Amino acid sequence: MERRHLLAALAAAAAAPWVRAEGAYPAQPIRWVVPYPAGGGTDVLARTVAEAMRTGLGQQIVVDNRPGASTNIGAQIVATARPDGYTVMSADNALLAYNEHLFRKLPFSPERDFTYVGGLSRFPLALVVHPAFEAQTFKDFLAYVRAHPGKVNYASPGNGSPHHLAMELFKHRTRTFLTHIPYRGAAPALQDVMGGQVPCMFLDLAAGLPVIQSGKVRALAIGAARRVAGLPDVPTLAEVGVADAEVYAFQGVLAPAGLPPAVTARLNEEINQALAAPAVAQRMRDFGMEALPGTPEQFHAMARAEARRWGPVIEATGVKLD
Repeated sequence: MERRHLLAALAAAAAAPWVRAEGAYPAQPIRWVVPYPAGGGTDVLARTVAEAMRTGLGQQIVVDNRPGASTNIGAQIVATARPDGYTVMSADNALLAYNEHLFRKLPFSPERDFTYVGGLSRFPLALVVHPAFEAQTFKDFLAYVRAHPGKVNYASPGNGSPHHLAMELFKHRTRTFLTHIPYRGAAPALQDVMGGQVPCMFLDLAAGLPVIQSGKVRALAIGAARRVAGLPDVPTLAEVGVADAEVYAFQGVLAPAGLPPAVTARLNEEINQALAAPAVAQRMRDFGMEALPGTPEQFHAMARAEARRWGPVIEATGVKLD
């Protein structure tokens, strides 16, 4: 009898630190993994929301940029982290909708190995060119690339990024052939388009709207359902005759699988409050972003619907990353 009591007491003592940590959550800084380099749209959005969450959580959120392998490097870090609420990540189309179709085998499952915490934003992608590129309009661009198959390069933040798949979808819909030049992030890709080393790319408005408005690149079309307020003179792809080519980058927050429901709920609440904060909302509008507040279940449903939508598209384009 005494031995049983002793074992019970030891078990309770071992559990006590976890109980205290859970009750006091968060009791230490939170690491927010961004699977892209600093300076791109994903990084800007994560830092903006993380700063707004700091007051409500009473803890710092430290952004940790871990780019590479079509976001798989960052995803693997989070998938294998402790589900204690102190490691989260930004996840976009690559991890949530593309990679299961692009890779024959992933070291994790987007469905099984993560807790879906909440949505952040979505923003359309624009087809942009260097200002000196001889095609001044979308019609001119289409005629030029058709006349020079394979000789026009395009940049992207990396293999399997939303920007890469947007151009592959464009190529498929228009029956054109451009050559892909992948970079390690949106910032260096955009830098080379602005510098004229690569003539074009699909650019997310989170990183690119100010650059387009300043004239450093020229937008030819927007992959959105309707024109963007910040670029009222830029037509949609549908308006210029490219059907079924809406292309958005969407972002949300994941944590390791098994995150306690109370911690998931707390993080989701803080994310939604951050998205509603006037300063955050204004900055998102300035960058052409659409906020995606909601429940973890809504974010999960949206992500899986996108995975189902892009599966046939990726198969049709023939893109594979291994």
